[in-house]
Amino acid sequence: MVVKCNSLGLFGLKSYAVEIEADLSRGVAAFEIVGLPDTAVKESRDRVRIAMKNCGFEFPASRLVLNLAPADIKKEGPLYDLPILVAILKAARYITVNTDDCAFIGEVALSGDVRPINGVLPMAIAAKEQGIKKLFVPSHNGNEGAVVKGIEVYPVASIYELVDHLSGRRQIEKAVYVQEISPDLSALDFSQVKGQAEAKRALEIAAAGGHNVLLIGSPGAGKSMLAKRMTGILPAMTFEETIETTKIHSIAGTLKKGAGLVTQRPFRTPHHTVTKIGLSGGGTNPKPGEISLAHNGILFLDELPEFNRSTLEVLRQPLEDGTVSIARATGNYTYPARFMMIAAMNPCPCGFYNHPKKECSCTDTAVRRYLNKVSGPLLDRIDIHIEVPPVEYDDLSRKSGEEESSLIRERVNRARRIQLNRFQDSGILCNAGIDASMFDKVCVLDEKADAMLKKAFDKLNLTARAYDRIMKVARTIADLDQSEIIRAAHISEAIQYRALDRKYWNR
Repeated sequence: MVVKCNSLGLFGLKSYAVEIEADLSRGVAAFEIVGLPDTAVKESRDRVRIAMKNCGFEFPASRLVLNLAPADIKKEGPLYDLPILVAILKAARYITVNTDDCAFIGEVALSGDVRPINGVLPMAIAAKEQGIKKLFVPSHNGNEGAVVKGIEVYPVASIYELVDHLSGRRQIEKAVYVQEISPDLSALDFSQVKGQAEAKRALEIAAAGGHNVLLIGSPGAGKSMLAKRMTGILPAMTFEETIETTKIHSIAGTLKKGAGLVTQRPFRTPHHTVTKIGLSGGGTNPKPGEISLAHNGILFLDELPEFNRSTLEVLRQPLEDGTVSIARATGNYTYPARFMMIAAMNPCPCGFYNHPKKECSCTDTAVRRYLNKVSGPLLDRIDIHIEVPPVEYDDLSRKSGEEESSLIRERVNRARRIQLNRFQDSGILCNAGIDASMFDKVCVLDEKADAMLKKAFDKLNLTARAYDRIMKVARTIADLDQSEIIRAAHISEAIQYRALDRKYWNR
């Protein structure tokens, strides 16, 4: 007799239904798992067998075959331990209740405890879509699964609890989502950054339009300090952004123990030794990389030229398309990667080129070699280039007068609301996502602005992509001014944020 048990699997960010079929028949005692299981799934045989023994259940002394359907998709990870266990208990008649409307996911310890797994949120969403009424998950994943409304989520701590619940002896309480208290961002406030008014203005524009930024300046000027305070001026995430971000972090295994939704925009800071796979994602069993973990948030690349140049080139497609695609023999995986990139770098190896007080010890060749570690195509994809000069003593010693992040965030939110109304139902969330075909409609210039942009394009030898970036940044500056028309002042300010192309790279 064949018994069945419902479970779920993961393929990239998507989840799919998996049916565990168990057949117990006469013959020499054996235990086989078929249906393209990976090593972790094959090892379920030993984990489940010993867990049953340690919990007082006798393992069937017959030929047992388990099939994981669909058989043409590779099953990965220990999340199938719990449904395999339930299927065996049903085949051995320890569980007689109908579980057709239930699904099970979780790793089983040798003691019979149920351990947490990755990817519960996307699997809970898929379970609801497939008509599953009850989802049994590890107890530490209960809050994450309870985010999904319309499905009953039961947090299971051990095999004993599960069997008692299914047998009607003692019910497991349904998980109820508990919103975590958002971390206090007041410890990182722009009011703590002395001086740097131009850099703060550039970062405000970047936050308002979702633009990428390059900060260049000598050591100690405050580049990292400025970047780390960006999350405090970004708009709060929408519910859709929260769900999408949480799904990525759930699959990657970066959610905190017992966490539910990711409510704060991510701020990822990979070290410059990061590999291509670490940055873009991939591996034998593909997982999201840093650029996907920064989705809907910020990717901060400190000491940009110290990154391997070929690794940095991985960023080019995601910066344009907002996704990263990974091709493997098992299929093509696509992860979202819509993030703000903030990069920081010194102007030369010693860090003091163009410093007003310290002398640079680098040769022209050394400086050129250092700057050329950042390719032109990648530089072209960064909307705003801003120089961060050394801070003067008078600015550092000033006791007050710096604007707080909350005031900057109000202006950013006002500009973002204008953009949301402008791009309603288009799928675009901010000005950074404007397509070139939309410029005539959304980037209307007055005569002076048009003449200024034409003159700058001819004189500065700007590329077509640089033209696009200037238009997008000018549109954001106009939004901050609550102006429907892009005026000459807006274009002028946007052009100056491309000045570093000429000042440093054209030596």
